[in-house]
Amino acid sequence: MPRFHCPTPLSAGHALELPTGPARHVQVLRLQPGAPITLFNGAGGEFEAVIEHMGRSDVRVRIVAHLPLEREAARAVHLAVSMPANERMDWLVEKAAELGAMSIQPLVAERSVLKLNGERAARKRAHWQGIAVAACEQCGRNRVPAIGEVMELARWLALPPAPGVRLMLSLSAQARGLGETAGNGTPAWILSGPEGGLATHEEQAALAQGFLPVSLGARVLRAETAPVAVLAALTLGR
Repeated sequence: MPRFHCPTPLSAGHALELPTGPARHVQVLRLQPGAPITLFNGAGGEFEAVIEHMGRSDVRVRIVAHLPLEREAARAVHLAVSMPANERMDWLVEKAAELGAMSIQPLVAERSVLKLNGERAARKRAHWQGIAVAACEQCGRNRVPAIGEVMELARWLALPPAPGVRLMLSLSAQARGLGETAGNGTPAWILSGPEGGLATHEEQAALAQGFLPVSLGARVLRAETAPVAVLAALTLGR
C-alpha cells in the first residue's frame, strides 16, 4: 500500500486535504477515489486512509483507523558526519534513514570538500530532509530522522553533550573495536570525518569532549560508507 508522510495532525474518522507534497505524490501515482493509502506524521504509528476526492490540485482523504505500529531500532543512534561531496551525502542520508538513524548532523571540518553556509546550507538541509522523508515512506518507518543545521565541527563540539556513548571513527593507533566501545543499548553518537579524515587537532577536541576513538578494521572505508556501516552494526537485528 502506498505510504505518505503527512506532517499535520491526524485522527481516525476525520477527513482532510493532503498537503501539497503528498497530494502531488498521490497524483503522480494516478491513484483514484476509493484507493487505500497509509499516512504517518511522525507523532507515532500510522493511519489507514482512503482517497475520497481527486482534484486538479487537491486530494481529499478520509482516515479510517490508527495503527500503533513502530519500526524503530531498539537503540537510538545519531550520526554527526562531515559532509561528503557531490551526491554522496544524499546517499548517506537515504541509507541512514532506512537503517534507523534518529538524527543526522551535517558538519564542516577542516578537510571537508563540501563547505556550506547561509542560504545554500539551508537549501541543502531542506533537500536532505526530503530525502529522509522519502526513505521513511519506502522502508516503513513512521518517525523521520531530523536533519540538523549545517554547523562547523568546532561549534558543534562546544554544545552541551547529549546523553549516551560518544564514538569517533578514527585511524589512530589508540582506536579500539566497535564491540569494545559501543556499550549495550544506550543512545550512541557517531562522529565521522570527511574524505581526508579529521585533522589531529579536531580529533583531540573530540577526545576532550568524551568521544572514544573507534576503528572499523584494517580497511579504510569511504567517508559516506563508514558511518552507515557503524549504524548498521548498532541497529540491525536489535
